[in-house]
Amino acid sequence: MSQQIYLQPIGLCDSPQSEEGDAVRLAGGLVYAHRFAAIVRQGGQVTQRLRFSPAEAADTFAALPADLGAEAEAQWSNLRMAHPPLQMGGRTIRLDQPQVAGILNVTPDSFSDGGKFLDRPEDGAAHAAQMLEAGAAMVDIGGESTRPGAPAVWEGDELERVRPAVEYCAQMGAAISVDTRRAAVMEAALDNGAHMINDVSALRHDPRSMELVAARGCPVVLMHAPGEGEDLHADGDYAAVAFDVFDWLRERRDAALAAGVARANIVLDPGIGFGKSLAENLFLINALPLFHALGQPIMLGVSRKRMIGALSNEVAAQQRQGGSVALAVKGMDAGVQIVRVHDVFETVQARNVWRGLRDAALTDFSALPGD
Repeated sequence: MSQQIYLQPIGLCDSPQSEEGDAVRLAGGLVYAHRFAAIVRQGGQVTQRLRFSPAEAADTFAALPADLGAEAEAQWSNLRMAHPPLQMGGRTIRLDQPQVAGILNVTPDSFSDGGKFLDRPEDGAAHAAQMLEAGAAMVDIGGESTRPGAPAVWEGDELERVRPAVEYCAQMGAAISVDTRRAAVMEAALDNGAHMINDVSALRHDPRSMELVAARGCPVVLMHAPGEGEDLHADGDYAAVAFDVFDWLRERRDAALAAGVARANIVLDPGIGFGKSLAENLFLINALPLFHALGQPIMLGVSRKRMIGALSNEVAAQQRQGGSVALAVKGMDAGVQIVRVHDVFETVQARNVWRGLRDAALTDFSALPGD
């Protein structure tokens, strides 16, 4: 049974000078790490855990077996990789700071805003414009609810919901992502002005989708969901949720690369809330820095999700803004590049304050005179 290794940042810091330069910049963003763990797993069990600093990395990897050492070197390079911006039509979405994707659901049954914008294009357009004015880098349009227990949607119905929203967002000049797992919807959306595909099945649901995304050369979000077929929430059985999701996303990344999807176009999403318990969701969010070792930008979707209600006396989805912003900031602290949210104004404001704190931390006011 083969061994696997994972490089997990376990000590984050505000700036490299706070660790006298012995820190690395995670994924080209505004988060720095100075302590790491090299975790070896075999048969689902952790067999070794080595802690090291950047200055100790080379010696740590050299002491590993050759195959693990090579994989550790690859992940070490990935952790320090600065990602190129996403090209979305005329828009360039830089990934050197967190970006906010605003959610536009054109569904009758989404858990938070179902029915609010379905068959009401004027309201949907006004909401999209409001999100863009508030600072959303892109609008993510969804025509099918993926909440637990939601019925599957016929692709013709999904297409009729999504197309008008894509068209009015395109008229605004927005960067547009479409949340769909059906190739026909992907194709029509791209033809009508969308720029990115956000697939909750990671291009598994529709056999045509992988080839389509590769041929169109568009960015794509590959999200973890354990279920096959219609129920993406099924079969959530994990030996260690963070490492199992890491392995799964690595397999989907490699499948996309093998199919011809450009590496610069692949974004990964750990799929918070999809086939995971409250404890597993919390564990994943605390382990988010680990996923930079996959070498791809990360999208985090936690807005108004059930886990917030579970921690807040089961408040309704519309009363989960505070928890949503708290989790978004937690993602920013972990170096996540894109947060997908309902409450754009509040999240952008939090991001801007977070960015100010990060910028200020790079000025070392504690330096001694003459240093």
